[in-house]
This record gives sequence, C-alpha cells and structure tokens, in this order.
Amino acid sequence: MLIIGIAGGTGSGKTTVVNEIVKRLPKDDVVIIPQDAYYRDNKDIPLEERKKMNYDHPDSIEFELLVEHLKILKTGQSIQQPIYSYLTCSRHQETIKVEPKHVVIVEGILCLTQPELRKLMDIKVFVDCEADLRLSRVIQRDIIERGRGVDQTLDRYEKTVRPMHLQFIEPSKHFADIIVPQGGQNIVAINILTQFIEKQLAEKKEYYARTNKH
Repeated sequence: MLIIGIAGGTGSGKTTVVNEIVKRLPKDDVVIIPQDAYYRDNKDIPLEERKKMNYDHPDSIEFELLVEHLKILKTGQSIQQPIYSYLTCSRHQETIKVEPKHVVIVEGILCLTQPELRKLMDIKVFVDCEADLRLSRVIQRDIIERGRGVDQTLDRYEKTVRPMHLQFIEPSKHFADIIVPQGGQNIVAINILTQFIEKQLAEKKEYYARTNKH
C-alpha cells in the first residue's frame, strides 16, 4: 500500500490535484480519505455555537481516529469512515465502508501537521497557491456549498482561516517531499507527481509479488 498525503491552504486546489492524479491511475487501485470527514462530532453543542468554532485548528480534527483507520487499512482490513456535514457541523449517524487499495490518498489542509500521520505517509505533497486566489475560491465555496454569506466568510477568513494558515498550514510545507505551485492549474507538476506515484506503486507491487513467491 502506498499512502500519499496531500495538504495545502484552504482553496489552494488540493481537490483538483487529487482528482487529476486519480484520473491518471487505475480506477480500482486508489481510494481517497478526506481529512474533513474526521472533524470531531460536536452535536452536543448548540448549532449557533458550532458555527462559530475554529475548524482550521488541528484540534478540530480527530487525527487519532484517522491514524487508527490508516493503520487498519494497511493490515488489509476495511474501515467505517465518518461522514461530516458542513451545514450541521456534526457527523451523520451513517458511515462509509472503505476497502484497502494499492494507493490511499489522505487529503486535507492540516494532514502534514501531525507527526503520527506523516510517519504513515510514503509521499507528502503540499499544494501551494497565492493567498488572494485562495480567498476568492473560499468565498465561492462557502456561499455555494456551506450556506455562508460573503460578510460571514470574510469575517471567518480574517479571524481563523488566515491566522491558522500562517500558524499551522504554511509551516507544514517544510515536511513535504513535493510542492505543487499554482495548485491544480500546474499540469506539468501533476504529471511528474503522477509518474512518481506510478513508479513507487510498481516497485511496491513488484516487491510484494517477489516476497509472496517464497
């Protein structure tokens, strides 16, 4: 199993990079584990208070469960991945069954900030992007997908998104093996990254086949 961590600021183009990589790999070889699925379940807190919480701080993510799930996948067993709702700021009762694959992509803004998580990763990627472009994407996404107004989005950006980016996300770039500038628009970088993944995957498959002959 090849575990790839893909991090970067909110609106940097991580999802585009992930989708481009997935398109280039055999369909049955890859599964995506979104960091956002592991937001802590705050259903016991009133909704209005939940909406005001800082979701860009590492403490908002149940990284312990994410690490545990990756370790389970590495043993060849399936996991029950949480489902998180941005509208209710809580987890659904239902979960998603995820089967182990040759390639597991862990994607999220904070996934390179955690030492235990980094230890499990074979390749660590940071998607870089200019702050003004990230902000425009955040505004569009928050309005369309998360039911927030422009003023509310800008206020959140100033109070939590930007400070947390500078404190936690930007420094995690130093742990990356590969940095993809210009986000999902950088097709050359994505092609190189995909070729590297394919090479690593082929080597792991060859090693597995060789060791299982004996």
